[in-house]
Amino acid sequence: MVIFWWILVGFVAGVLAKLIMPGGDREPKGCIMTILLGIAGSMLVGFLMQLMGFQGQGGTIPTIFGATIGACILIFLFRKFWKTSG
Repeated sequence: MVIFWWILVGFVAGVLAKLIMPGGDREPKGCIMTILLGIAGSMLVGFLMQLMGFQGQGGTIPTIFGATIGACILIFLFRKFWKTSG
């Protein structure tokens, strides 16, 4: 059940991040990539929050919000460091 929740939150966060920061033709796309982006964003923000001393459950909306911020950070880093030919 927890994995299903991660996938659902990851999908919502990934979609929101892609709406906030739409990409070009050379960026990876698709449902799986969007879900992975959201899950990775959630993990990134969760790790950063633990480093700052925040613990505990925040609820559904704060979790999706944090995961979206994390996914936007990952999109920014991807665009900054991924070199495409052409």
